[in-house]
Parts: sequence; structure tokens; C-alpha cells
Amino acid sequence: MKHEAIYNLYPNVKTIKEDLEGNLIALDENGNEVSITDMSAVETKATELQSEKDAKVQADKDLKASAKAKLIAGEKLTEEEANILIGV
Repeated sequence: MKHEAIYNLYPNVKTIKEDLEGNLIALDENGNEVSITDMSAVETKATELQSEKDAKVQADKDLKASAKAKLIAGEKLTEEEANILIGV
């Protein structure tokens, strides 16, 4: 998620490399290094993005469970429930 956070916070970053010690090196479109001035903001954004991803995964699980319960009960599915079941 750190990579996604950097791309979100530093729109001029086009590539991120990682050295052997795990340090991230951000590069612009010309291969010039972009200084990441606020790693705290990157960490905060990464946490935010992870929370959003986790919430989406849970929402999809809940929707599938709802669809399954409706199928078992013979009830109509919403379009969203039908789509989640067939992977649309």
C-alpha cells in the first residue's frame, strides 16, 4: 500500500523502486529521483487505502452472503447481488 500512497500523494512519481534495505526510491517520468518529504503522510495514506480495501472486501463478502441467503429462500436478488455472484 505504500506504493499506492506515494502515487496518490506525489502525482509526478511514475516509478517506485526498492533497494536491498527496503528503502523506497521514487522516480519521475524522466528517471529523476523525487524526494518523499513526509513519510508520515505516506504511512497515513497507506493505512487509509488499506482500510478502504478491507471495507470493500468485507462489503463484497456481505453482499455474497445476502445473495446466497436470498437464493436459498427463493427471493429475488438485487442487480448488485446478481453481479457479485457472476463476477461482473
